[in-house]
Amino acid sequence: MSEQSAEKKEKNGNDPEELARAWDWHVRRKVAWSAETPEKVLDQLSRDGVQWVREAVAGNARASPQALTRLAEDSSGYVRAAVALNSRAAEEILEMLAADEMVDYDSTLHKNRYLVKEATAKSPRVNSRTLAYLARDADDHVRAAAASNPLLPVESMSRMVKDIFWEVRNNIAKNPSTPEDLLVYLSADRIMDVRMTAAQNPRTPAQSLAALAADKSWEVKEALARNASLDGRTLDELSGHWSWMVRAAVAENPNTPVETLKRLAGDQDQSVQKAARGRTR
Repeated sequence: MSEQSAEKKEKNGNDPEELARAWDWHVRRKVAWSAETPEKVLDQLSRDGVQWVREAVAGNARASPQALTRLAEDSSGYVRAAVALNSRAAEEILEMLAADEMVDYDSTLHKNRYLVKEATAKSPRVNSRTLAYLARDADDHVRAAAASNPLLPVESMSRMVKDIFWEVRNNIAKNPSTPEDLLVYLSADRIMDVRMTAAQNPRTPAQSLAALAADKSWEVKEALARNASLDGRTLDELSGHWSWMVRAAVAENPNTPVETLKRLAGDQDQSVQKAARGRTR
């Protein structure tokens, strides 16, 4: 084989157009996922007979608006869910997908999940009206998905901090757009996991962080000790906690005073020692 023929074969072997025609759908799916694949090739793959190839196109940020519009009406709910999460999905598409009733059985939770609506609720392009609509959905996990979206209107957040489903409240506590007054409310939640999440949120006000330092749960105190907004005085107080995990978290916090770190460097627990000594070098 001549050098020119070898170069041509190698080029064709890496050519997206050639790979998009491969008999193995795994190869076509890989091309469909690639950020380097041209829009023209993605359009071709958006009509692939294998749903997993079409799903990959639907999730590709280079997919054309035309391809996404077509895939938003795909027979596979997984493809439609991928469209909902695509940063190029148009508002009109998201409004349509917000009413998609496709469900899939979650064997972990032993219940059906509305995958397309959940994906739409997490979309970075969904408008506030559609998101507020999903935030009122009857399904717990759809509401939880909406609660995690930084675009969620404050009015919806104010209602959802009292939601019956703890994961909704937990996602509000984690949301970077949640107002301080709602974080104050959530820091006193009856569910430990929600208080832990509020304790880790850097936007949680100082007065709430101080109250969380007296929480009955060591898990909450460990979460609090990891908050980069926590003051040195509270960190010093937590450094004497009976749980080595709380003390280790204190040792890893960038706000922990040098004197506290020196004391923790001589801690009886090796993990705490290692964390503290790594900060005092």
